[in-house]
Amino acid sequence: MAWPAQRALATELAAAADRPAVWPGLGRRAGGPLRLIVVPDGRALDSLTAGRAPSWGAAVAVPSVRTILLRADQGDLARTLRHELAHLALHEAVPGRIPLWFDEGYAAWAAGEWERLGGLELNLAVVRGAIPSLTGLDGALRGSATSADAAYALATSAVTELAHRNPTGTLTPLLARLQAGEDFNTAVLATTGLTLGRYEQEWQRTIRRRYSLGNWIIAGGGWVVAAVTVVWLMRRRRRYDLARRAALDVGWHVESEPEEGPELDPTVER
Repeated sequence: MAWPAQRALATELAAAADRPAVWPGLGRRAGGPLRLIVVPDGRALDSLTAGRAPSWGAAVAVPSVRTILLRADQGDLARTLRHELAHLALHEAVPGRIPLWFDEGYAAWAAGEWERLGGLELNLAVVRGAIPSLTGLDGALRGSATSADAAYALATSAVTELAHRNPTGTLTPLLARLQAGEDFNTAVLATTGLTLGRYEQEWQRTIRRRYSLGNWIIAGGGWVVAAVTVVWLMRRRRRYDLARRAALDVGWHVESEPEEGPELDPTVER
C-alpha cells in the first residue's frame, strides 16, 4: 500500500521484504505474508498511527498484525526496512515477552547499524555518566530524538554484549531458549551465567571502560572542546580589550577644535 507518488518505491521494497533472509541467532527465514505501507512523510505516519509514533521515527512495525509503516522521506530505506523486518522475525520466533531494549537492539544489530556503537552521542552520554539501567533504557528509547540516538546505541551494545557473554559468541543459545518458551531472565542466566541484574552491572562497567573520555575526544568530541575553547578565549580577549581601553581613557581630556574665523590678509595693517 502506498500513496500514488510512492507506489513504485513500495513495489520495490515489498519485493525485497518477500525474499528469505538470515537473521542473527534465528537462521534463514522466509518473508511470509506482510502488509507494507509506504507513507510520504511524518505527518502521514502520525495520522496512521494515531500519534503513537515518535515525530523523529522513520518507520513503525506492528508484529501482532505483521504490518510495517515506512516513511519515504527518511534515509536508507532498504536498511530501515530490514530493521523493521527484524522486529517481525524476532516476534514470530519468540512466543514470550521480550524487553523493548532487546527488541530494538536486536533489530539494530540485524540491520547492520554498527555506526551507532561509534556514535558521538553514545560516547558523550557515557562521559556524562548517563548510562541508564536496562529498564530506564526502555523509556529513553521513546524519548526525544537526541536521547533516543544514544539509547538505540546503548541498546545495540547491550544485545551484542549478551552474545559476547556466551561461549559461542552468538545469540543462538539465548534465542533457542526463548523460542522454547523460557522467560527472558531465565534464558539470560542460562546462557551467560549472570542474573539479569548482575548482567546489567557488567554491561554498564564494560560500556564505561570502552567509551571513556579519551574515546569521546577521538570520536569527535575534541573538536567540540576546541571550538568552545576558542570562543571562550575570544570573549575573554574582547573583555580584556574593553577594560584596557577604558583604563587608557582615564585622565584624558579631549580639547575642542578652535572655531574657524575669517581668514586675515597679512598685508593689511590693523
